[in-house]
Amino acid sequence: MKKTILGELEELVLLVVAASTDDVYGVPVMEQLQLQTGRSFTISAVHTTLYRLEEKGFLSSSVGGATAERGGRSKRLFVLTAEGGRVLVDIQQMRTRLWQSIPQSKLQLLGL
Repeated sequence: MKKTILGELEELVLLVVAASTDDVYGVPVMEQLQLQTGRSFTISAVHTTLYRLEEKGFLSSSVGGATAERGGRSKRLFVLTAEGGRVLVDIQQMRTRLWQSIPQSKLQLLGL
């Protein structure tokens, strides 16, 4: 399997897209990122990340219909690909292994 390293924002965006049950485009992704992390993200950073994830094959996109509320402009809608799902599972398993390798005594010393 191809190994791919994702940056933190890429991983977070991929998780937001995977968790969404609605149409996914830039603004809702940015809003969910801010809600879930308590951090601010610019819409341009989110768009750049969505397109980068599409180039890597972890997302695919299509152009949705134009709406009056957007002045007749259409939205680019993103969906998770099977490869994107696999990379998320790989990341989750790697993080779980790392957490499980921390000695319990060390966590207790740290008050965790």
